[in-house]
Amino acid sequence: MKAPAPALTLVSHALCPYVQRAAIVLLEKDVPFTRRDVDLAAKPDWFLAVSPLGKTPVLLTENTAVFESAVICEYLEDTNGPPLHPAQPLERARHRAWMEFGSATLATVWAFYTAPDAASLQARRAELQQRFAQLEAELDAAGPYFSGARFSMVDAVFAPVFRYLDAFEECGETGWLDTLPRMQRWRTALAARPSVQKAATADYPQRLLAFLRTRDGELARRMAHAEV
Repeated sequence: MKAPAPALTLVSHALCPYVQRAAIVLLEKDVPFTRRDVDLAAKPDWFLAVSPLGKTPVLLTENTAVFESAVICEYLEDTNGPPLHPAQPLERARHRAWMEFGSATLATVWAFYTAPDAASLQARRAELQQRFAQLEAELDAAGPYFSGARFSMVDAVFAPVFRYLDAFEECGETGWLDTLPRMQRWRTALAARPSVQKAATADYPQRLLAFLRTRDGELARRMAHAEV
């Protein structure tokens, strides 16, 4: 008799985009897991014991804590089908490189919504739009996903980025992809993907907007002004 698969727990934070990556991969591979949310503003001792960097996500399996989203995703790729990486080594390396590009894009997203003044906000927006233009040139012409019809790990990485664009548009920062038809198609396809929808809670859009309002920066000031 085949031994049962080990129970997996994804230690999470409701707004963490890196948690969403791991959750999408788990859902795409149909791997059962439970979520355990943690308050990152008041990190409990048990969490610090399993997360050396004090960040989410952490995957708990077989009495082992696997931390960092990229490592978690690669572990899941090694241990569960169907594969989300290409089979050919060079193409697989290309995908991993664009996953790193996704992490850099999220860093710029953070810099945008924490920008202290209007000039900084505009500069960070320009950086993001430059990244989106680079992606436009790299996306498969047929789409709808990064490499065509097949969903891949790169898609899991970028799905949370587009969720931020949803929130920014609610704040009045629109027009991100107006001249980028492949990016628009990719965004639409990812938003419709069941794994992407289930990777965050149903009230995630409202919670993200509430979070953005609490940031000390130009975007939060603009949000407050619009609500007066």
